[in-house]
Amino acid sequence: MQRRQWITAAALLAALGLQRTALAQANAVQVWKDPNCGCCHLWVEHLQANGFKVEVRDVGNTAARKRLGMPEKWGSCHTALVGGYVVEGHVPAADIRRLLKERPTALGLSVPGMPVGGPGMDGPEYKGRQDAFDVLLVQKDGSSVSFAHYPGNKSSAQRGGIQPVDDGAKPLPWVEAEVKRIDKDTAKIALQHAEIPNLDMPPMRMVFNLKNPGDLTGLQLGQKVRIQVVQENGAYWVVRIQARAM
Repeated sequence: MQRRQWITAAALLAALGLQRTALAQANAVQVWKDPNCGCCHLWVEHLQANGFKVEVRDVGNTAARKRLGMPEKWGSCHTALVGGYVVEGHVPAADIRRLLKERPTALGLSVPGMPVGGPGMDGPEYKGRQDAFDVLLVQKDGSSVSFAHYPGNKSSAQRGGIQPVDDGAKPLPWVEAEVKRIDKDTAKIALQHAEIPNLDMPPMRMVFNLKNPGDLTGLQLGQKVRIQVVQENGAYWVVRIQARAM
């Protein structure tokens, strides 16, 4: 009898161990982002507050997004991997939980662009603004369907894919900004910028790619500049930058 009880107890302990391991794996998230992207950091904090254990890799997300198979047209400022699924952009933790519970046959979830009001894009500087957006369930063939809809309180188109530098009729606006970080090795620049009207992006600190890496020559930290910006393939690009006098 004692031997039988011991075997039963051992089996229960083993089952509990497996459950704990499975739970830990389900809660483990790897995130690829730029070290200077403030909204990405806030999204990581959102996941942590909702019970996820997050491993952050501050190396940018372009290579990870490509390697994991998320189409660039559904791209955003950070890429994550959780439970075998790819998660792109400011996806709410509740939708990730639902994904892991339902386990659909799919590549993962995406919130293209950076809609205001999503987790990490909901700070006091946005004054309660909530853009309408969809969390997309991205299929392995690159197609998508809506997984969750957030109606918001402002009419705003969710952006994704390629936007032209100039549509021939409406030139890009110039936007005032301040240089916060320069990375010549990757041709990226961190800027504290004013509102970018063509992207419907409010003032924030953001990391941009440079269309012309040579534009970084002569720039200094703290310098005032003006920029023209587009979104292309899930990334934000400075296509023109002009330095102001120091």
